[in-house]
Amino acid sequence: MHTPTLIDMMRQLIASPSVSSVSPAWDQSNAGVIDHLADWCENAGFRVERLPIAGHPGKFNLVASAGSGPDGLVLSGHTDTVPFDETRWNSDPFRITERDDRWYGLGTCDMKGFFAVVLDAIRDLDLTQLAHPLILVATADEESSMSGAKALLDTHRRLGRHAVIGEPTGLRPVRLHKGIGMEALRLRGRSGHSSDPALGNSALEGMHEAIAELLAWRDELQRRQRNPRFAVAVPTVNLGHIHGGDNPNRICAHCELHFDIRPLPGMDLDDLRAEIDRRIGARLADSGLAFERVSLFEGVPAMETAADSAIVRAAEALTGHSAGAVAFATEGPYLNRMGLQTVILGPGCIDQAHQPDEFLSLAQIAPARRIIRGLVERFCVTA
Repeated sequence: MHTPTLIDMMRQLIASPSVSSVSPAWDQSNAGVIDHLADWCENAGFRVERLPIAGHPGKFNLVASAGSGPDGLVLSGHTDTVPFDETRWNSDPFRITERDDRWYGLGTCDMKGFFAVVLDAIRDLDLTQLAHPLILVATADEESSMSGAKALLDTHRRLGRHAVIGEPTGLRPVRLHKGIGMEALRLRGRSGHSSDPALGNSALEGMHEAIAELLAWRDELQRRQRNPRFAVAVPTVNLGHIHGGDNPNRICAHCELHFDIRPLPGMDLDDLRAEIDRRIGARLADSGLAFERVSLFEGVPAMETAADSAIVRAAEALTGHSAGAVAFATEGPYLNRMGLQTVILGPGCIDQAHQPDEFLSLAQIAPARRIIRGLVERFCVTA
């Protein structure tokens, strides 16, 4: 049985819902996407493993391998999409719609389309004649918990030496990206009648002090940490959500702030969290308020792959672009921890990701196919 055509693969992948979300109301299994990929990879001659993710029912990773040896190439991507608002789409999110030389659909560029392009690029390759292994990896929950990448890391297996993650980069290689942490500050005071401030202890006023300290810390952080390879050359801290109190005439007893941190490569999230705890704790030491910081999720480390690594040099040669840096996070740090040298490189543009009417430009497909095939020939076919 032959691999389906590129458009047929795209249709089936997009038609298989696989939303991942921290909200149970949105979260879905990715089994349908994994089943499609497993069938196509088996038909192409790969050895296929479907790997259930412990503690995440209905979630699976897929590892499809051909050839053997310590070197070789890993082509990796995530099978999940973000949630969506169908009322803001001009076409069915789960159906490929072609218009304006684009394929529209949820996951076309972020990033189910990458799998279809990979399988199309290698459809005539004799996998029994590989000099070095070729491994296709498909993961779960990149858009929410990174449980798929973490589960792969927990296997302590060696997949290969070089890796490409096909996130949408406009076919420009990326070797560095920022990390991300999401934190909550929670202050507890004492409620009371607003006619007499002595009757309570305002958590909302305490949060004013905490925010001032956070912003001062951000300024210091940005003065001492800088990487000109990034469009935003400094680490960022964004105050994204705040809630406190319940009525204008009651002293606020509880206030909560949510914020994110995007560190540069070389900066450790746990060290940054410890700095926050020390500074906010000192600022509020005499306030009488109870304070805690809670990580809203484990976070994703920043990534850096050496500029002189073979995969970076090959990606630069095939694309004609120097490897750059981006602010969004990927599964790259987890693959690097597995002993791989990883570059982020795929069709589509991150500007289309997480948006209504997500699309993949048809003009990206032929060059993506050429680049993928070139990487496979460089790392898997050449002895």
